[in-house]
Amino acid sequence: MSTPTSTATESGAPAGAPTGSLFTRLYTGTGAFGIVANRRKLYVLTAVIVAICLASIIFRGFSFGIDFTGGTKLSMPAGNHDQDRVAAVVEESIGEEPQTVQVVGAGDARIVEVETRFLTSDEIRAAKNAMFEEFQPVTADGAASVEAIGDSARSESWGGQVTQNALIALGVFLVIVFGYIAFRFEWQMATAAIVALLFDVVTTAGIYSIIGFEVTPATVIGLLTILGFSLYDTVIVFDKVEENTRGLRHTASRTFAEEANLGVNQTLMRSIHTTIIGVLPLLALVVIAVWILGVGTLLDLAIVQMVGIITGTFSSVFLATPLLVSLKNRDPDIRRQTAKVLARREKAEAIA
Repeated sequence: MSTPTSTATESGAPAGAPTGSLFTRLYTGTGAFGIVANRRKLYVLTAVIVAICLASIIFRGFSFGIDFTGGTKLSMPAGNHDQDRVAAVVEESIGEEPQTVQVVGAGDARIVEVETRFLTSDEIRAAKNAMFEEFQPVTADGAASVEAIGDSARSESWGGQVTQNALIALGVFLVIVFGYIAFRFEWQMATAAIVALLFDVVTTAGIYSIIGFEVTPATVIGLLTILGFSLYDTVIVFDKVEENTRGLRHTASRTFAEEANLGVNQTLMRSIHTTIIGVLPLLALVVIAVWILGVGTLLDLAIVQMVGIITGTFSSVFLATPLLVSLKNRDPDIRRQTAKVLARREKAEAIA
């Protein structure tokens, strides 16, 4: 009497999975990784990640930029001025440490930007005079003048308007996405995709809160752009799952969970490649933004998109499809088909 070499189960554990190296299993895509089978563990992991991120958002909050908090920005040609000295001069003149001091731009276009709370006209005049006396900045025509120091103010309501419009755009986007996926595939896939997108938003925001990255309007815009990447990856996986499960109710060879797990494995290497290809240009953008151009907006966009791409890949592979299986297993037809597959296997093992 022989014993079957492997037995697939209702949970979606891989059947007959290859036992080669990690890369062999990744490239073969024959169900070597029991992602669906371990969905309960993945739910716990996901819940822990979300809980940590929400706790940080609630108790630690965000480091908002001047566009959200409101304030005054002073700027002058960078020259060879030390940022710490610039901060000290401004602090002495207004009696308060500036929020940020940074050098942006490249070459002769480099400037020092100082962000502070809202300053009165007298405080702005005092700060500019102190900076001029200490650093003697020159205008475009080469003459040393206090006019070389610029100032601008930003109302905190502007950042609030950006956030409000972004939230409206996010809501409309999620409604459209749900409708499209429900029409193209089915409502269970649409629900799983929306949950994955919400996970991306919460996790990316939580990482910003935990690490303390500054939140700017560019960050909010970048957060919306990463949802498209995450959705693309999820739809690719779902398309493969649909292909594998087409006509499943009329067969008794594999359960829905097993076919879904196979679909994730078949697209896993593609997801990894897409993530790497997406992250590499963003790393290059960070290098250009920080070391060459010194443009803060580019850095903000690059960081939020890098974080979002990684979380989006995680949610597409380890959350969306396992959640889809949990939802589909509530379908009476799927439950009957699963029972038929398991009964057939038990009968085959008994005969063997």
